[in-house]
Amino acid sequence: MTTIWPELGDLSFGVRYVQVNGWRTRMLEAGEGPPLVLLHGTGGHLEAYARNIAVLARSHRVIAYDFPGQGYTTTASADLEIADYVDHLRALLDVLSITRADLCGESLGGWVAIKFAAAFPERVGKLVLNTPGGTMATPEVMARIRSLSQAAADDPSPERIRSRLEWLMADPQSVTAELVEVRRRIYARPGFATSMRHVLCLQDPVVRRRNLVTDEELASLPGPVLVVWTSDDPSGPARAGLDMVSRLQHGRFALIEGAGHWPQWEQAETYNGVMTEFLARQPASGYV
Repeated sequence: MTTIWPELGDLSFGVRYVQVNGWRTRMLEAGEGPPLVLLHGTGGHLEAYARNIAVLARSHRVIAYDFPGQGYTTTASADLEIADYVDHLRALLDVLSITRADLCGESLGGWVAIKFAAAFPERVGKLVLNTPGGTMATPEVMARIRSLSQAAADDPSPERIRSRLEWLMADPQSVTAELVEVRRRIYARPGFATSMRHVLCLQDPVVRRRNLVTDEELASLPGPVLVVWTSDDPSGPARAGLDMVSRLQHGRFALIEGAGHWPQWEQAETYNGVMTEFLARQPASGYV
């Protein structure tokens, strides 16, 4: 079974903390070329992309980071809505002196990527939306995310952590003992249970409704957009991804079989191939 850090092999990379609008933000950086920023999902952390970074870094300057209130970034003391994540991403790019970047967002990360690109189109090149959130408000899915996530944060036992991670996967065997331990250590941090409550505000129907992606925002995205969906995504059916593509100016759709909400982890080889082909489709220009 492959593990997280050996996946990076002989890649030269660095993990560090940068101050971003008061958030002590953990980030990983590897490779050279046009910037590519990886955005994780709810309750996640940059290790979600451990099986992709080495491949993507062959052609890009890859940046993966922990969202405010999540991973090893500062815990949250107030509710975090999408505008907070968008503002944090803008400030992170400023700190790194990046004027324009490609974005790849998974779940919550995809939601943030769409909103960021709609607000700052001049700062975004290509978009990869990996089982993105923000277009649906399904009560049973929201309740399940909220219950599993908060239970894991309140009681960060291996069993609770595994239950939350298995919800993401088509095959429970995709959840390795190492992945469980990585997340368990994060969730056991002082203040993390409270932080999770603030992160999960987006699973509240009223809060979610005012943060949803609009058709106008999707239609406004100027650059190429790849929407990746899966055969077993617990957040919604593949037709949700196809519906999203129909609202884009320059959208493409890819379906990955044998994966749940984390195709970049469960079917890494297929996912890496789909993503690198899309990123290479047009020459990079205007990136700093």
